[in-house]
Amino acid sequence: MRLESRERWSDRELIAAIAARDREACTVFYRRYLQRTVAYLMRETHDPEVTADLTAEVFAAVIVAAGRYHPETETAAPWVIGIARNTLGASRRRGRVEDRARRRLGLEPIELDDSDLDATEAIAGPECTGVADLVESLPSDERHAVKARIVDERSYREIAAELRCSELVVRKRVSRGLGRVRKRLAQR
Repeated sequence: MRLESRERWSDRELIAAIAARDREACTVFYRRYLQRTVAYLMRETHDPEVTADLTAEVFAAVIVAAGRYHPETETAAPWVIGIARNTLGASRRRGRVEDRARRRLGLEPIELDDSDLDATEAIAGPECTGVADLVESLPSDERHAVKARIVDERSYREIAAELRCSELVVRKRVSRGLGRVRKRLAQR
């Protein structure tokens, strides 16, 4: 079967083929979700080198986990971004980019040069760096709440305890902060 025919496959079909170690299906799936994954990780890290390393680990994890995939929707996007979020969280907790899935598959790290990093930024798109700037421009209480909730993925309860306020106050700060960011993005 040729690569072009796999382009028309659903995410479910591609992931089943990936679980069966179909390299062409893996290539199609990778191309389908590369930009979305890179954009998400670039927004979170603001670092093209870390983003490239994390992206490699995410897609290695997709290969490792493909046999356990149970679709909840037509698209695998929430699953892939969930893997990206978990990979990023594990890397932050350990203070380094996690590489467990890549090692399990026997994949060596790739040395990146400046053109690779430029390509990573290009894949992510220009809006990725702009979002970070918009978050940084928020009032300090909203900025802290948005970063704690969205970037660090902490619970409202945990943030409220740290700030010595109610969860409702934290929710309002996050909501207002994200609303400001959305409004400024729409104005662009």
